Amino acid sequence: MAERHDVVDVIKTKRDGGTLSEDQIDWVVDAYTRGVVADEQMSALAMAILLRGMNRAEIARWTQAMIDTGARLDYSGLSRPTADKHSTGGVGDKITLPLAPLVASCGVAVPQLSGRGLGHTGGTLDKLESIPGWRAALSNAEMARQLEEVGAVICSTGTGLAPADKKLYALRDVTGTVEAIPLIASSIMSKKIASGTGSLVLDVKVGSGAFMKNLDDARELARTMVDLGNDAGVKTSALLTDMSTPLGRTIGNGLEVAESLEVLAGGGPADVVDLTLALAREMLAAAGRPDADPEAALTDGRAMDAWRRMIEAQGGDPDAPMPDAPHVEEVRADSDGVITRMDALGVGVAAWRLGAGRARKEDPVQVSAGVRLHKVVGDEVKRGDVIMTLHTETEDRMPRGVAALAEACDGAGTLDITPGGSFSRDIILDSVGALTR
Repeated sequence: MAERHDVVDVIKTKRDGGTLSEDQIDWVVDAYTRGVVADEQMSALAMAILLRGMNRAEIARWTQAMIDTGARLDYSGLSRPTADKHSTGGVGDKITLPLAPLVASCGVAVPQLSGRGLGHTGGTLDKLESIPGWRAALSNAEMARQLEEVGAVICSTGTGLAPADKKLYALRDVTGTVEAIPLIASSIMSKKIASGTGSLVLDVKVGSGAFMKNLDDARELARTMVDLGNDAGVKTSALLTDMSTPLGRTIGNGLEVAESLEVLAGGGPADVVDLTLALAREMLAAAGRPDADPEAALTDGRAMDAWRRMIEAQGGDPDAPMPDAPHVEEVRADSDGVITRMDALGVGVAAWRLGAGRARKEDPVQVSAGVRLHKVVGDEVKRGDVIMTLHTETEDRMPRGVAALAEACDGAGTLDITPGGSFSRDIILDSVGALTR
Protein backbone atom coordinates (compact mmCIF):
# COMPACT_ATOMS: atom_id res chain seq x y z
CA MET A 1 0.00 0.00 0.00
CA ALA A 2 1.36 3.42 -0.95
CA GLU A 3 2.13 5.84 1.84
CA ARG A 4 -0.03 8.97 1.88
CA HIS A 5 2.86 11.40 2.38
CA ASP A 6 6.48 11.77 1.31
CA VAL A 7 8.74 12.28 4.32
CA VAL A 8 11.02 14.62 2.36
CA ASP A 9 8.08 16.98 1.83
CA VAL A 10 7.34 16.89 5.55
CA ILE A 11 10.97 17.70 6.37
CA LYS A 12 11.04 20.57 3.88
CA THR A 13 7.82 22.05 5.25
CA LYS A 14 9.29 22.37 8.72
CA ARG A 15 12.77 23.28 7.46
CA ASP A 16 11.27 26.26 5.66
CA GLY A 17 9.32 27.39 8.73
CA GLY A 18 5.95 26.02 7.72
CA THR A 19 3.24 24.46 9.87
CA LEU A 20 2.77 20.71 9.67
CA SER A 21 -0.81 19.58 9.05
CA GLU A 22 -2.54 17.21 11.45
CA ASP A 23 -2.42 14.45 8.83
CA GLN A 24 1.29 15.01 8.18
CA ILE A 25 2.02 14.69 11.89
CA ASP A 26 -0.15 11.60 12.35
CA TRP A 27 1.49 9.94 9.38
CA VAL A 28 5.14 10.75 10.11
CA VAL A 29 4.98 9.60 13.75
CA ASP A 30 3.21 6.37 12.78
CA ALA A 31 5.47 5.77 9.77
CA TYR A 32 8.60 6.24 11.87
CA THR A 33 7.29 3.79 14.46
CA ARG A 34 6.60 1.27 11.67
CA GLY A 35 10.06 1.73 10.19
CA VAL A 36 8.89 3.37 6.96
CA VAL A 37 10.61 6.65 7.86
CA ALA A 38 14.33 6.03 8.37
CA ASP A 39 16.36 7.27 11.34
CA GLU A 40 18.28 9.75 9.21
CA GLN A 41 15.03 11.21 7.91
CA MET A 42 13.51 11.59 11.37
CA SER A 43 16.84 13.09 12.50
CA ALA A 44 16.50 15.77 9.83
CA LEU A 45 12.93 16.49 10.91
CA ALA A 46 13.90 16.65 14.58
CA MET A 47 16.65 19.16 13.76
CA ALA A 48 14.18 21.23 11.73
CA ILE A 49 11.82 21.24 14.73
CA LEU A 50 14.67 22.27 17.02
CA LEU A 51 15.54 25.22 14.76
CA ARG A 52 12.05 26.24 13.60
CA GLY A 53 9.86 25.26 16.54
CA MET A 54 6.21 24.20 16.61
CA ASN A 55 3.04 26.03 17.54
CA ARG A 56 0.70 24.84 20.29
CA ALA A 57 -1.59 22.97 17.89
CA GLU A 58 1.33 21.14 16.27
CA ILE A 59 2.80 20.09 19.63
CA ALA A 60 -0.60 18.86 20.85
CA ARG A 61 -1.13 16.83 17.68
CA TRP A 62 2.43 15.41 17.79
CA THR A 63 1.88 14.34 21.41
CA GLN A 64 -1.45 12.69 20.59
CA ALA A 65 0.11 10.90 17.61
CA MET A 66 2.78 9.47 19.90
CA ILE A 67 0.13 8.32 22.39
CA ASP A 68 -1.83 6.70 19.55
CA THR A 69 1.09 4.43 18.63
CA GLY A 70 0.45 2.44 21.82
CA ALA A 71 -1.94 1.76 24.69
CA ARG A 72 -3.49 4.14 27.20
CA LEU A 73 -4.00 2.94 30.75
CA ASP A 74 -7.15 3.62 32.74
CA TYR A 75 -7.18 3.79 36.54
CA SER A 76 -10.68 5.21 36.90
CA GLY A 77 -11.73 1.99 38.65
CA LEU A 78 -9.35 2.49 41.59
CA SER A 79 -10.79 3.27 45.01
CA ARG A 80 -8.67 6.44 45.31
CA PRO A 81 -7.76 9.31 42.96
CA THR A 82 -4.45 9.29 41.10
CA ALA A 83 -1.63 11.84 40.90
CA ASP A 84 1.73 11.57 39.20
CA LYS A 85 4.90 13.66 39.21
CA HIS A 86 7.64 14.14 36.65
CA SER A 87 11.03 15.77 37.06
CA THR A 88 13.04 16.96 34.08
CA GLY A 89 16.15 15.60 35.81
CA GLY A 90 19.08 16.90 37.78
CA VAL A 91 21.93 16.17 40.15
CA GLY A 92 21.02 14.53 43.46
CA ASP A 93 17.32 14.55 42.50
CA LYS A 94 16.02 11.65 44.57
CA ILE A 95 12.64 13.29 45.25
CA THR A 96 10.52 10.55 43.64
CA LEU A 97 11.72 8.00 46.21
CA PRO A 98 10.22 9.66 49.32
CA LEU A 99 7.46 11.49 47.41
CA ALA A 100 5.55 8.53 45.96
CA PRO A 101 5.01 6.69 49.28
CA LEU A 102 4.37 10.00 51.07
CA VAL A 103 1.49 10.93 48.76
CA ALA A 104 0.18 7.35 48.87
CA SER A 105 0.12 7.50 52.67
CA CYS A 106 -2.25 10.50 52.36
CA GLY A 107 -4.83 8.58 50.32
CA VAL A 108 -3.83 9.28 46.70
CA ALA A 109 -2.54 6.60 44.33
CA VAL A 110 0.76 7.37 42.58
CA PRO A 111 1.46 5.55 39.27
CA GLN A 112 5.06 6.73 38.85
CA LEU A 113 6.63 5.66 35.56
CA SER A 114 10.34 6.45 35.76
CA GLY A 115 13.52 6.13 33.72
CA ARG A 116 17.22 5.50 33.91
CA GLY A 117 20.03 8.00 34.08
CA LEU A 118 22.14 9.09 31.15
CA GLY A 119 25.18 11.31 31.45
CA HIS A 120 25.31 13.52 34.53
CA THR A 121 21.61 13.18 35.44
CA GLY A 122 20.61 10.31 37.70
CA GLY A 123 17.79 7.83 37.01
CA THR A 124 15.16 6.82 39.55
CA LEU A 125 15.18 3.18 38.42
CA ASP A 126 18.96 2.97 38.80
CA LYS A 127 18.65 4.23 42.37
CA LEU A 128 15.94 1.76 43.33
CA GLU A 129 17.83 -1.13 41.74
CA SER A 130 20.43 -0.57 44.47
CA ILE A 131 17.93 -2.39 46.70
CA PRO A 132 18.47 -6.18 46.50
CA GLY A 133 15.63 -7.97 44.73
CA TRP A 134 13.73 -4.86 43.62
CA ARG A 135 12.42 -5.06 40.06
CA ALA A 136 11.46 -2.23 37.74
CA ALA A 137 9.53 -4.16 35.08
CA LEU A 138 5.86 -4.69 35.93
CA SER A 139 2.95 -5.62 33.71
CA ASN A 140 0.03 -3.23 33.41
CA ALA A 141 -2.05 -5.62 35.53
CA GLU A 142 0.63 -5.72 38.25
CA MET A 143 0.77 -1.92 38.29
CA ALA A 144 -2.99 -1.65 38.74
CA ARG A 145 -3.04 -4.25 41.51
CA GLN A 146 -0.18 -2.58 43.40
CA LEU A 147 -1.84 0.83 43.13
CA GLU A 148 -5.01 -0.55 44.69
CA GLU A 149 -3.29 -2.57 47.42
CA VAL A 150 -0.26 -0.37 48.24
CA GLY A 151 -1.09 3.03 46.77
CA ALA A 152 2.20 3.67 44.98
CA VAL A 153 4.28 2.08 42.26
CA ILE A 154 7.57 3.23 40.76
CA CYS A 155 8.46 1.23 37.68
CA SER A 156 9.58 1.35 34.07
CA THR A 157 7.14 2.41 31.37
CA GLY A 158 4.22 -0.01 31.18
CA THR A 159 3.72 -2.40 28.31
CA GLY A 160 2.98 -0.66 25.02
CA LEU A 161 2.89 2.95 26.23
CA ALA A 162 3.91 5.46 23.51
CA PRO A 163 6.39 3.18 21.68
CA ALA A 164 7.11 6.04 19.27
CA ASP A 165 8.69 7.97 22.12
CA LYS A 166 11.12 5.21 23.04
CA LYS A 167 12.42 5.15 19.48
CA LEU A 168 12.52 8.93 19.03
CA TYR A 169 14.09 9.55 22.46
CA ALA A 170 17.07 7.35 21.60
CA LEU A 171 17.47 9.13 18.26
CA ARG A 172 17.36 12.62 19.79
CA ASP A 173 20.08 11.67 22.25
CA VAL A 174 22.60 10.98 19.47
CA THR A 175 21.61 13.74 17.02
CA GLY A 176 21.94 16.90 19.11
CA THR A 177 18.19 17.51 19.32
CA VAL A 178 17.55 16.74 23.00
CA GLU A 179 17.01 20.46 23.76
CA ALA A 180 14.09 20.93 21.33
CA ILE A 181 11.29 22.11 23.64
CA PRO A 182 8.44 20.72 21.48
CA LEU A 183 10.11 17.30 21.48
CA ILE A 184 10.96 17.40 25.21
CA ALA A 185 7.37 18.34 26.03
CA SER A 186 5.77 15.75 23.76
CA SER A 187 8.15 13.03 24.97
CA ILE A 188 7.30 13.61 28.61
CA MET A 189 3.61 14.26 28.19
CA SER A 190 2.87 11.41 25.75
CA LYS A 191 4.00 8.89 28.38
CA LYS A 192 2.35 10.70 31.27
CA ILE A 193 -1.00 11.12 29.54
CA ALA A 194 -0.90 7.49 28.33
CA SER A 195 -0.11 6.30 31.88
CA GLY A 196 -3.69 7.05 32.92
CA THR A 197 -3.10 9.47 35.79
CA GLY A 198 -5.88 11.89 36.68
CA SER A 199 -3.50 14.70 37.67
CA LEU A 200 0.15 15.53 37.14
CA VAL A 201 2.67 17.84 38.80
CA LEU A 202 5.81 18.73 36.86
CA ASP A 203 9.13 19.58 38.53
CA VAL A 204 10.95 21.60 35.87
CA LYS A 205 14.59 22.02 36.87
CA VAL A 206 16.48 25.25 36.14
CA GLY A 207 20.24 25.78 36.26
CA SER A 208 23.60 24.36 35.26
CA GLY A 209 22.70 20.79 36.22
CA ALA A 210 19.42 20.80 34.25
CA PHE A 211 18.46 20.67 30.57
CA MET A 212 16.93 24.15 30.98
CA LYS A 213 19.76 26.49 31.93
CA ASN A 214 17.69 29.67 32.34
CA LEU A 215 14.31 30.58 33.78
CA ASP A 216 12.77 31.82 30.52
CA ASP A 217 13.38 28.51 28.72
CA ALA A 218 12.12 26.60 31.75
CA ARG A 219 8.93 28.68 31.83
CA GLU A 220 8.36 27.97 28.13
CA LEU A 221 8.81 24.23 28.66
CA ALA A 222 6.58 24.25 31.75
CA ARG A 223 3.82 26.22 30.02
CA THR A 224 3.96 23.92 26.99
CA MET A 225 3.63 20.79 29.13
CA VAL A 226 0.94 22.24 31.39
CA ASP A 227 -1.12 23.18 28.33
CA LEU A 228 -0.66 19.71 26.81
CA GLY A 229 -1.79 17.99 29.99
CA ASN A 230 -4.81 20.18 30.62
CA ASP A 231 -5.88 20.01 26.97
CA ALA A 232 -5.80 16.20 27.26
CA GLY A 233 -7.98 16.20 30.39
CA VAL A 234 -5.17 15.64 32.91
CA LYS A 235 -5.10 18.32 35.62
CA THR A 236 -1.53 19.58 35.26
CA SER A 237 0.65 22.15 37.01
CA ALA A 238 4.39 22.82 37.29
CA LEU A 239 6.91 24.04 39.82
CA LEU A 240 10.18 25.50 38.52
CA THR A 241 12.95 24.49 40.92
CA ASP A 242 16.62 25.30 41.35
CA MET A 243 19.29 22.99 39.94
CA SER A 244 22.26 25.35 40.03
CA THR A 245 23.65 23.35 42.93
CA PRO A 246 23.07 19.65 43.81
CA LEU A 247 19.89 18.67 45.61
CA GLY A 248 20.57 17.26 49.05
CA ARG A 249 23.93 15.95 50.20
CA THR A 250 24.33 12.81 48.07
CA ILE A 251 24.76 12.14 44.36
CA GLY A 252 24.80 8.48 43.37
CA ASN A 253 22.48 5.49 43.44
CA GLY A 254 22.83 3.76 46.82
CA LEU A 255 23.85 7.03 48.47
CA GLU A 256 20.59 8.66 47.38
CA VAL A 257 18.48 5.72 48.55
CA ALA A 258 20.01 6.07 52.01
CA GLU A 259 19.29 9.82 52.05
CA SER A 260 15.70 9.20 50.93
CA LEU A 261 15.24 6.89 53.90
CA GLU A 262 16.42 9.71 56.18
CA VAL A 263 13.66 11.91 54.76
CA LEU A 264 11.04 9.19 55.21
CA ALA A 265 12.20 8.80 58.82
CA GLY A 266 11.46 12.48 59.48
CA GLY A 267 14.98 13.85 58.91
CA GLY A 268 17.14 14.51 55.87
CA PRO A 269 18.49 17.67 54.23
CA ALA A 270 16.24 20.71 54.40
CA ASP A 271 16.13 21.31 50.62
CA VAL A 272 15.08 17.72 49.90
CA VAL A 273 12.39 17.84 52.60
CA ASP A 274 11.09 21.24 51.48
CA LEU A 275 10.79 20.21 47.82
CA THR A 276 9.25 16.84 48.68
CA LEU A 277 6.58 18.53 50.79
CA ALA A 278 5.90 21.25 48.19
CA LEU A 279 5.36 18.68 45.45
CA ALA A 280 3.29 16.47 47.75
CA ARG A 281 0.96 19.34 48.63
CA GLU A 282 0.54 20.21 44.96
CA MET A 283 -0.21 16.58 44.04
CA LEU A 284 -2.70 16.18 46.87
CA ALA A 285 -4.50 19.41 45.94
CA ALA A 286 -4.67 18.37 42.27
CA ALA A 287 -6.13 14.99 43.29
CA GLY A 288 -8.83 16.63 45.40
CA ARG A 289 -7.19 16.12 48.81
CA PRO A 290 -6.01 19.66 49.69
CA ASP A 291 -6.56 19.17 53.43
CA ALA A 292 -4.20 16.19 53.75
CA ASP A 293 -1.07 16.92 55.79
CA PRO A 294 2.03 15.30 54.22
CA GLU A 295 4.34 16.76 56.86
CA ALA A 296 2.50 14.80 59.55
CA ALA A 297 2.79 11.63 57.45
CA LEU A 298 6.59 12.03 57.44
CA THR A 299 6.84 12.50 61.19
CA ASP A 300 4.35 9.83 62.33
CA GLY A 301 5.77 6.98 60.23
CA ARG A 302 2.95 6.54 57.69
CA ALA A 303 5.18 7.49 54.75
CA MET A 304 7.88 5.02 55.83
CA ASP A 305 5.29 2.27 56.15
CA ALA A 306 4.07 3.00 52.61
CA TRP A 307 7.68 2.89 51.35
CA ARG A 308 8.27 -0.53 52.89
CA ARG A 309 5.06 -1.92 51.36
CA MET A 310 5.98 -0.46 47.95
CA ILE A 311 9.51 -1.93 47.97
CA GLU A 312 8.33 -5.35 49.20
CA ALA A 313 5.56 -5.46 46.57
CA GLN A 314 8.24 -5.22 43.87
CA GLY A 315 10.44 -7.92 45.39
CA GLY A 316 12.87 -5.66 47.25
CA ASP A 317 14.27 -5.92 50.76
CA PRO A 318 13.54 -2.61 52.55
CA ASP A 319 15.95 -3.53 55.36
CA ALA A 320 18.94 -4.17 53.12
CA PRO A 321 21.88 -1.82 53.83
CA MET A 322 23.51 0.06 50.99
CA PRO A 323 27.05 -1.19 50.27
CA ASP A 324 30.08 1.00 50.97
CA ALA A 325 32.44 1.87 48.12
CA PRO A 326 35.91 0.33 48.49
CA HIS A 327 37.67 3.47 47.24
CA VAL A 328 37.09 6.97 48.64
CA GLU A 329 38.89 10.30 48.37
CA GLU A 330 38.27 13.52 50.28
CA VAL A 331 38.11 17.04 48.83
CA ARG A 332 39.15 19.68 51.38
CA ALA A 333 38.78 23.46 51.60
CA ASP A 334 41.95 25.36 50.74
CA SER A 335 40.87 28.52 52.60
CA ASP A 336 38.53 29.84 55.28
CA GLY A 337 35.18 31.33 54.26
CA VAL A 338 31.61 30.60 53.15
CA ILE A 339 30.70 28.32 50.23
CA THR A 340 28.78 30.52 47.79
CA ARG A 341 28.69 28.24 44.75
CA MET A 342 28.86 24.48 44.15
CA ASP A 343 28.07 23.91 40.50
CA ALA A 344 25.57 21.09 39.95
CA LEU A 345 26.92 20.13 36.54
CA GLY A 346 30.50 19.79 37.79
CA VAL A 347 29.49 17.61 40.74
CA GLY A 348 27.16 15.56 38.52
CA VAL A 349 29.90 14.88 35.98
CA ALA A 350 32.23 13.82 38.79
CA ALA A 351 29.66 11.31 40.08
CA TRP A 352 29.09 10.06 36.54
CA ARG A 353 32.81 9.49 35.97
CA LEU A 354 33.08 7.69 39.30
CA GLY A 355 30.58 5.12 38.01
CA ALA A 356 27.22 6.42 39.23
CA GLY A 357 25.98 7.14 35.69
CA ARG A 358 26.30 5.86 32.15
CA ALA A 359 27.44 7.23 28.81
CA ARG A 360 25.29 4.78 26.82
CA LYS A 361 21.93 3.25 27.71
CA GLU A 362 23.41 -0.25 27.89
CA ASP A 363 26.22 0.68 30.30
CA PRO A 364 26.04 -0.70 33.87
CA VAL A 365 26.07 1.64 36.87
CA GLN A 366 27.76 1.19 40.24
CA VAL A 367 25.56 0.97 43.33
CA SER A 368 27.99 2.65 45.73
CA ALA A 369 29.67 5.20 43.44
CA GLY A 370 29.01 8.91 43.79
CA VAL A 371 29.68 12.00 45.85
CA ARG A 372 28.73 12.80 49.44
CA LEU A 373 28.64 16.49 50.34
CA HIS A 374 29.75 17.34 53.89
CA LYS A 375 29.40 21.06 53.26
CA VAL A 376 26.85 22.79 51.01
CA VAL A 377 26.20 26.28 49.71
CA GLY A 378 25.90 28.69 52.62
CA ASP A 379 28.09 26.68 55.00
CA GLU A 380 31.12 28.19 56.70
CA VAL A 381 34.37 26.27 56.25
CA LYS A 382 37.87 26.35 57.67
CA ARG A 383 40.93 25.52 55.67
CA GLY A 384 41.35 21.73 55.68
CA ASP A 385 37.66 20.97 56.31
CA VAL A 386 36.31 18.03 54.29
CA ILE A 387 33.84 19.43 51.76
CA MET A 388 32.99 16.27 49.88
CA THR A 389 33.92 12.60 49.66
CA LEU A 390 34.19 10.81 46.32
CA HIS A 391 33.18 7.12 46.20
CA THR A 392 33.87 4.51 43.52
CA GLU A 393 34.04 0.74 43.15
CA THR A 394 36.78 1.05 40.51
CA GLU A 395 40.00 2.68 41.70
CA ASP A 396 41.12 3.84 38.26
CA ARG A 397 37.96 5.96 37.96
CA MET A 398 38.97 8.20 40.87
CA PRO A 399 41.38 10.49 38.95
CA ARG A 400 38.70 11.20 36.35
CA GLY A 401 36.20 12.07 39.07
CA VAL A 402 38.65 14.43 40.74
CA ALA A 403 39.52 15.93 37.33
CA ALA A 404 35.85 16.65 36.64
CA LEU A 405 35.69 18.80 39.76
CA ALA A 406 38.96 20.53 38.92
CA GLU A 407 37.90 21.23 35.32
CA ALA A 408 34.56 22.61 36.41
CA CYS A 409 36.24 24.74 39.06
CA ASP A 410 38.55 26.28 36.47
CA GLY A 411 35.73 26.85 33.98
CA ALA A 412 32.49 27.45 35.83
CA GLY A 413 33.48 27.72 39.48
CA THR A 414 32.32 24.41 40.94
CA LEU A 415 33.30 25.59 44.38
CA ASP A 416 33.58 29.25 45.32
CA ILE A 417 34.62 30.08 48.88
CA THR A 418 34.15 33.72 49.79
CA PRO A 419 35.56 35.26 52.99
CA GLY A 420 32.71 36.13 55.38
CA GLY A 421 29.20 36.92 54.15
CA SER A 422 26.17 34.66 53.89
CA PHE A 423 24.06 32.88 51.28
CA SER A 424 20.46 31.68 51.06
CA ARG A 425 18.85 29.39 48.47
CA ASP A 426 15.30 29.47 47.16
CA ILE A 427 14.51 25.94 45.99
CA ILE A 428 11.24 26.91 44.22
CA LEU A 429 11.82 29.66 41.66
CA ASP A 430 8.40 29.96 39.98
CA SER A 431 5.28 28.03 39.08
CA VAL A 432 2.84 27.52 36.21
CA GLY A 433 -0.76 26.73 37.12
CA ALA A 434 0.14 25.72 40.69
CA LEU A 435 -2.68 25.28 43.19
CA THR A 436 -0.80 25.71 46.47
CA ARG A 437 1.55 28.66 45.95
